[in-house]
Amino acid sequence: MDKFLQMVVNTVMRRVVNLVVDKGIKHFSSKAKPASDLTSADQAQAISGKDLAQRARDIAKLTRKIR
Repeated sequence: MDKFLQMVVNTVMRRVVNLVVDKGIKHFSSKAKPASDLTSADQAQAISGKDLAQRARDIAKLTRKIR
């Protein structure tokens, strides 16, 4: 019974951590300015930020699969 409870708690905690990681990536990768106010340098930085966020999501998925 103790192992079953531990398994359930670990599963719930894993899902919560995965949810928080995904929400954090989305929150910090969102742009702060509207598109009309962005300069060309800001647009390039926003694009690279989106690419970086996508890579972070992909790495998070990969590490979840490895466990």
